[in-house]
Amino acid sequence: MAHRVDLVIFDCDGVLIDSEIISARMLVAELARLGVAIDLAYVGRHFLGRSYPTVLKLIRQDFGLILPADFEVQYRQRLLAAFEAGLTVMPGVEPVLRALPRPWCVATSSSEPRARRSLQIAGLADLVGERLFTAGMVANGKPAPDLFLLAAARMGADPARCLVIEDSLNGIRAALAAGMQVWRFTGGSHMADATEPEPEDARPHGRFARFDHFPGLAPELFAEAAR
Repeated sequence: MAHRVDLVIFDCDGVLIDSEIISARMLVAELARLGVAIDLAYVGRHFLGRSYPTVLKLIRQDFGLILPADFEVQYRQRLLAAFEAGLTVMPGVEPVLRALPRPWCVATSSSEPRARRSLQIAGLADLVGERLFTAGMVANGKPAPDLFLLAAARMGADPARCLVIEDSLNGIRAALAAGMQVWRFTGGSHMADATEPEPEDARPHGRFARFDHFPGLAPELFAEAAR
């Protein structure tokens, strides 16, 4: 650990919950209905870690596509239905959150309603409580640092003493821009084929693929639990 950590900030989708593969497949299918052909790799490169309004803006820019007025509503409804059917908490997450003696919170590019419902489905809503910060709370989403800086300010922590757990390159960029230490979690289903090294501007300080390994990789974070 490069410095003392006073606050751990967890991303949600693809870190606490195994949701990104469901979201990516749903987006690919929904755009295919409109004649736009993309694959999961494209979603991972361009959309992962970004807010839904930003994704819609990029779709319009990249494909010249004017989405139907009801696209967002229908997509969100179908996505939540898919979450109800198949969303799972990431293995080992709940014991880590319960054992972590340092302050922690969640900062996600999802909207607040989607994030809260996702956490309910995964059984983490009560554990997270009000320690949830979402893209709608800031003017600029990831890769801008705004969301992580807001989380640190609300939690009373110095950004330089925060550790961010992220899966997406945009999330890593946001954490670095905020002056925070960031570790990349690579254990989500959407990361199964992610073998390429991170680009220069999105290189994390550490990596791990299983939450049951996390306490051993950062024993100082859990030291207070043993006192």
